[in-house]
Amino acid sequence: MEANILEWLSLLVRWIHVIFGIMWIGSSIFFNWLDSSFEPLKEAEEGVVGEVWMVHGGGFYHVKKKYLKAHEMPKNLHWFKWEAGFTFISGITLLTIVYYLSGGAFLIDPEVSSITSGEATALGIGTLITGWLVYDTIWNSPLAKKPLFTATACFLMAIGVAYGLSQVLNARAAYIHVGAMIGTIMAANVWIRILPGQTKMLKAVKEGKPVDPAPGLRAKMRSKHNNYMTYPVIFIMISNHFPITYQDNLNWLVLAVLIVASAIVKHFLNISEEFKYWAPKSAVVIVVALMALLFITNKPKNTEASIIKTDEKIAQKVKFADVKKIINQRCIACHSAKPTDNVFVIAPLGLKLDNDQVIKLNSKKIKDRVVVLKNMPFTNKTKITQEERDTIGKWIDEGSNLE
Repeated sequence: MEANILEWLSLLVRWIHVIFGIMWIGSSIFFNWLDSSFEPLKEAEEGVVGEVWMVHGGGFYHVKKKYLKAHEMPKNLHWFKWEAGFTFISGITLLTIVYYLSGGAFLIDPEVSSITSGEATALGIGTLITGWLVYDTIWNSPLAKKPLFTATACFLMAIGVAYGLSQVLNARAAYIHVGAMIGTIMAANVWIRILPGQTKMLKAVKEGKPVDPAPGLRAKMRSKHNNYMTYPVIFIMISNHFPITYQDNLNWLVLAVLIVASAIVKHFLNISEEFKYWAPKSAVVIVVALMALLFITNKPKNTEASIIKTDEKIAQKVKFADVKKIINQRCIACHSAKPTDNVFVIAPLGLKLDNDQVIKLNSKKIKDRVVVLKNMPFTNKTKITQEERDTIGKWIDEGSNLE
């Protein structure tokens, strides 16, 4: 498919995906808060288990939670289901456009493995399907009676998937497929477990039969799972823009720390309505997680030492002409006013390196991506060598002199 068409499709579908994601996540967070905020009624009402008062938009809302008896079906009943459905559909569409229809540009990395684009696509789709089947089987088994043990086991399996994919796929693709797997589980929870459970209860009410609360309780359990998985999925979505997460050699460990930290913060939000109770605890968790991440990702970079050992000539002061030659050969295909790359028809991030002053102004950013993280050139499509990376790094360390 034409790169220009892919670019516009990616933008449009991403926009739609974010809109529906906000709607789904917003309603999920709201209903979990609502469910934990009901207070006993001052005067008992048959079937009503609690009430809550809210204020918004200049008016007051009085919400009651009740269990329906036979033939008590309300005339108008509002469902919140299409947000999850369209979030999933737009997400899978976006995954297909960006990763499966781009000829493997974002999916595979020759420096990681020799897997083909077709094999990587099959692996990605298989991960989504298998992830749901394993999760659903486990939580439909007797293990569901031990939620802490089972949740821990599922977490470890998710991290195992992250580690395994990072050994085969492009690091960025590995991360996003873990997020897509969790998102698939969340959407399937809604459509395969939560909605059918609620439908059974409503059918019993319509037919005047006793309402079995079991389907509703199982649906509530899956809804709680979705609630705790929300923050990790959001992180993985935005991590695509921050290579310090997925590009690190221990990217699976970075993901593990962030999943645990976000789940704990979500737990504090779930158990307390009062800011003064959950805020200090959440702040401690965030600080500890950030310190752990800084420790994991802050590895010593002995760039200059390796330069001197490997090449005596490069130990001398690097000339900009040498750096410019490398950039022209390895970077300009994408980062120029008129890219010649078959995927990027517009310079990524608007960074055009056919201008010397732009190179100097962005030298620190170039060092981060080319020398430290080594995630540029993208998937090393232009075959930059370690010696060339070292040359650029040393030139930047010497002050990025254009003379």
